[in-house]
Order: sequence, then C-alpha cells, then structure tokens
Amino acid sequence: MKRRTLLVGPPGSGKGTHAKRISSRFKIPHVATGDMLRAEVAAATTLGLAVRDVMEGGDLVPDELVLEIVTTRLSQPDASRGWLLDGFPRTIPQALALDDRMGSRGIDLVLTLEVPRAEIVGRISGRRSCSSGHVFHVDADPPRREGFCDFDGETLFQRQDDRPEVVLSRLEVYERETEPLLGHYRTSGRLVEVDGSGPPGEVYARVEAVFLDRTDG
Repeated sequence: MKRRTLLVGPPGSGKGTHAKRISSRFKIPHVATGDMLRAEVAAATTLGLAVRDVMEGGDLVPDELVLEIVTTRLSQPDASRGWLLDGFPRTIPQALALDDRMGSRGIDLVLTLEVPRAEIVGRISGRRSCSSGHVFHVDADPPRREGFCDFDGETLFQRQDDRPEVVLSRLEVYERETEPLLGHYRTSGRLVEVDGSGPPGEVYARVEAVFLDRTDG
C-alpha cells in the first residue's frame, strides 16, 4: 500500500490539521519542509550546517539543498508505505526536479483544498491569541470570558499576520505562486481538488474519501 501525496492549500485552509489526521489514520509521515529544515539545523547534520549558513546569511535556501533534504527524508523506512509532503515543491522547476530525482517513487497524488477567499479571511482574521500561544476564534471557538485566555487568563490579541489586509496579501502571493504548479499537476492527471469549505469534520471526510479512492489499496 503506497500513498505518496503532495498536500496543497492556501493559508487558513486547514491543511496542517487534515495532514495530521491523515498521517495518524494511515500511519504515514507528514513531511513538512519547514520542520525538516529546522530539524536538520538543530541536529547539525552536513546538510543542516549548509542550510544554517545560508539562512544566517539572510538568503533563501537553494532548491538543490531543499531537494536533497526532501528526497533523503522520503527515502527513510517509515516512508516506505507512503507520505504526505507539505511545503515543497512550490514551483514548476522544483516539481520537475523532484520528479526527476524520485522517479517512480515520487508524487502520485496532489490533493489541493479549495476554500473561498471570504471564508479564509474569516477563519484567520477571527483568531485571537495569548502570549503563551493559546489560540481561540471569535466565532468558532470563543473563550469563556471575552478577551481573555481560558487557560492562563492572559489578554487575547490579534496577531499582525492575522489582520484581514495581511491575509489578503498572503492569499495573493499563494495564488500567484501556486496556480502554475497546480496546472502542471492537473496536466499530468495527478491533481484532485477538494472542497475545503465548511466544518472541519466534513472537510476531513472529503479528504479521506479522495485519499482512499485515488491511492493504492
């Protein structure tokens, strides 16, 4: 049973939440590029030291280094039954390089969550956080006492990244950078678009149904 899946979705689509559930349900690793880069740096591996030097210099990590880290991770024993890849590739050249490096062991399903802009803005801009990292939502998960954290009583605030104008800017970047990539996978027959709107439980049911239907059983 092999499930080699790239999970794509805009900020606020719930991608991370659904990836964790799929990973637990099917016993396959959720491979998030950002987490891997931080882990390599923390472990002071050869690749990690190279990444650290680049990041400390204020530069973007070159595609070649990210590709090496990703392919090394996807070749580990716990990924032999499949994996959920998150955060790479982001461009067509990266996708072509990954396909070339992985061959028949590469991505066979690209699952993208489609959520209306207005819903995403509502999801993200409604978040309220405390300085300890607890997060609530003014509509979906409000605190018992308005404006204060249920766990530590700290004052809740809206993060800068969660402001509507910032969310719209992030969505514009996502759409500009991701649309060509989705077109590439659509052409190769690997793309499946899932309705990501509505309650999380309903969205997860759609994700799981596609995952079961379109992957090897």
